[in-house]
Amino acid sequence: MIETLHSTAAEAQARLAEVADLDALAQLDVEFLGKKSALTLAKRQLGSLAPEQRRTAGQALNQIRAEVEGAVGAARERLARAALSERLEAERLDLTEFRGTARRGSLHLVTQARDRLEDVFVGMGFSVAEGPEVESAWYNFEALNIPEWHPARGSFDTIFVNLGAPEEVMLRSHTSPVQIRTMEKQQPPIYIVAPGRTFRTDTADATHLPAFNQIEGLVVDRGITMGDLAGTIDEFVRTFFGGDVKSRLRPSYFPFTEPSAEFDISRADGTWLELGGCGMVHPNVLRNCGIDPDEWQGFAFGFGIDRLAVMRHELDDIRELVNNDVRFLRQF
Repeated sequence: MIETLHSTAAEAQARLAEVADLDALAQLDVEFLGKKSALTLAKRQLGSLAPEQRRTAGQALNQIRAEVEGAVGAARERLARAALSERLEAERLDLTEFRGTARRGSLHLVTQARDRLEDVFVGMGFSVAEGPEVESAWYNFEALNIPEWHPARGSFDTIFVNLGAPEEVMLRSHTSPVQIRTMEKQQPPIYIVAPGRTFRTDTADATHLPAFNQIEGLVVDRGITMGDLAGTIDEFVRTFFGGDVKSRLRPSYFPFTEPSAEFDISRADGTWLELGGCGMVHPNVLRNCGIDPDEWQGFAFGFGIDRLAVMRHELDDIRELVNNDVRFLRQF
């Protein structure tokens, strides 16, 4: 009986090694391990054998059955892998890059302007600093010498975030908080520009957006004067716009700078266009950041990146930058 079962097991392993699909495997499983298989019938006959023969035959039978079950399992795993490979091949997508007439994407106008501005200022020796878009009143107002009664601190200008106690929180209305965070963490000398999104309650129109992009610059060092500020702005304007464009400063007022100025750039028709604000960092701002204004002086400037893109490309409406009209964006 045992010799017959060994022959049956050898046959089973040979046929299982060549089985081609799961349906055929199921039939072989029944044939060699089912209720009417030779192994099952042999097991039922063990009771008629003498105890010693029964023990020997039982051990051999268990070993043979284990071999057949292992062959069935190996065949099932092999067919499952083959089926998975076949399915994956059928579902495979051809992601080969198409190099025909399809148009590739490009950077947004604002991103192009920001990248170019960063390149210009990095070339002038500045580093790029960033900060969070949600700020506390300390970083957005108080450290910048903006008192509680200032109109900019009202809900008509600032978008507040209701997070509850213990402090007032808002979407930053300028990137000046990045200057404060930098001065708190870094000892002078400091030469940074801070680009990023800012938010105000403006209604979107041809010249305003409620969410817009700014870039601000900060220099803190010994012996800094308004002459350094004017020279920096003049160098930036010539590098960014070209040597024919000139800059000028006009007196103005900002709580965080003293003296303060607006800076303009010349146009081809002889008129001037306001670009942004600037000034010497107010001594109170330096003190708020733990910097001694008797030892260190600084200047700051800032302007809108979106408006710069509008000026550079002579757009009639700043809202074109956020309408996401592909026909418009494809022009650039």
